[in-house]
Amino acid sequence: MGARKRISAEKRKEALKTMYFAKLRNVPTSPRKMRLVADMIRGMEVNRALGVLKFSSKEASARVEKLLRSAIANWEQKNERKAEDGELFVSKIFVDGGATLKRMRPAPQGRGYRIRKRSNHVTLFVDSKNTNDKN
Repeated sequence: MGARKRISAEKRKEALKTMYFAKLRNVPTSPRKMRLVADMIRGMEVNRALGVLKFSSKEASARVEKLLRSAIANWEQKNERKAEDGELFVSKIFVDGGATLKRMRPAPQGRGYRIRKRSNHVTLFVDSKNTNDKN
């Protein structure tokens, strides 16, 4: 690895130490369906987001709820204290496409139709309102 590449990689690693996030990888739902759930909670306060996800009828919302709880736990672990009501909010959430499994389905007249079983990766960042006031 070159020196410039190594230095920029180290900077990226240092920046991640001050961020609080959780990742969910290889979720077997399409990214499009997961983005609907991600859009519901983007920018919300975490307790309100947990309530929205708990009562959502979407299948993906249960997975995002678990991911959000993990991100909150990561924040608490790094700050060595419990999160208070109204302190944390979802600063960023994004969904990227994962690997696609290609399958064949029998079709009329000896043909085969391709089925694409998509997966996705979700990354969720939480932040406290106090740190944003300082900037």
